[in-house]
Amino acid sequence: MRRLLRRFMPRTLAGRTALSLVIGLMVVQAAGLTIHALDRVDLQRLAQAREVSSRIFGLWRAVLLAPPDRRDMMLAEIDLPLGLSAELSARPNVRPGMTPPPPPAVRLFRLEVLLNAPPRFRPRDVLMADAPMGGGMLIAFRLPEGDWLNMRVHLPPPRPWHSETFLAAFLVMTIAAVLMALWATRRLTRPVRDLALAAERLGRDVNAVPLPEDGPQEVAQAARAFNTMAARIRRFVGDRTQMLAAIGHDLRTPITRLKLRAEFMDDDEQRRKMLSDLDEMEAMINATLAFARDDAATEPTTALDLAALARTVLDEAADARPELADRLGYEGPDRLTVRVRPVAMKRALANLVGNAMSYGASARILLSPPDRGAVRLAVEDDGPGIPEDQIEAVFQPFRRLETSRNRETGGVGLGLPIARNIFRAHGGDVVLLNRPEGGLRALGTLPA
Repeated sequence: MRRLLRRFMPRTLAGRTALSLVIGLMVVQAAGLTIHALDRVDLQRLAQAREVSSRIFGLWRAVLLAPPDRRDMMLAEIDLPLGLSAELSARPNVRPGMTPPPPPAVRLFRLEVLLNAPPRFRPRDVLMADAPMGGGMLIAFRLPEGDWLNMRVHLPPPRPWHSETFLAAFLVMTIAAVLMALWATRRLTRPVRDLALAAERLGRDVNAVPLPEDGPQEVAQAARAFNTMAARIRRFVGDRTQMLAAIGHDLRTPITRLKLRAEFMDDDEQRRKMLSDLDEMEAMINATLAFARDDAATEPTTALDLAALARTVLDEAADARPELADRLGYEGPDRLTVRVRPVAMKRALANLVGNAMSYGASARILLSPPDRGAVRLAVEDDGPGIPEDQIEAVFQPFRRLETSRNRETGGVGLGLPIARNIFRAHGGDVVLLNRPEGGLRALGTLPA
């Protein structure tokens, strides 16, 4: 049961609230209809019984005052209401042993009025019983001459919905109430949806537009708290970036001085090693500053041909490493336009291709057309792959797998983290998968 409820239950807050309101409305409407129907049935029963009882009294009076030889003809000419029939007979239609009618039925037809009438209009005997097979009630009045006026009373079934316009009006009212509930629910839960979208935008772009602080008091308070949190995050990121930029700027000066001093060393081997170490330190500082600045958050988004960008990155990689030019390739559509930040996306794609070339000695870009609102871009290599328990660890800054990745064959461990940050800033992601035939696949996704 829980599984079925979980399957058919709406996933959104607005859907669940609207469903609860609609179910509550249906319960209230059903209860109201039941009460209305029961009251209407009681009123119809009472009206029918009053009409039949008055006709019974009138019929008895007319038969009693009519000459005995004209009573049969008079009964044949009287127009009786639906549910009442009468005949004259020498014997009563109520036989001994028949079930007496229930007291509510006797009170409903007010037969005690006739029994309390003046002696002139009072019947000599009154017999009552339930008709066989649920056919209503049998009543027998004895005339002064000894004959019996036998009557059969059978009220027609009540019709609580006899009005042709009632159900149509009720249906229109129900539809209007459901539409109002859906509109009110969507309007009341819109701030929650806006808050969730703002949190998602803040995760991609720390400089996202703040939420408007209007609406009901609770909504404005939540928006104000969210904007305060976003401002603190921006201030923290800005302080961190400024600190790293200052450190990088201060470190470049001593590195430059050390390079100049190294040129005056007599030992060529030691001079080469020192210059190599200084170049490595400068590369580490530049990569760290680039990772901290996160330029993808400030670059504007424009329409870009992703297929052309992939081919451009491969061409530049082939120019940088001509010995691997024949091991680079592209598969995918000739054109595929998406809205991205061009410089940041080129940097992310170049990092993935460079990673594949450094550790797999090959790089193939596979671009897929949009499917279910996402574009998939994979970069494959023929390298040794990555142990399964280390796949997520390589996305940590400065994390390298020493068995196959070191500073001589690759950077400082920031290529993959930078690529993932850029893809996530666009609303996508990057994951690593070991290929069954060998090698590694970096699969990136972007919103179509």
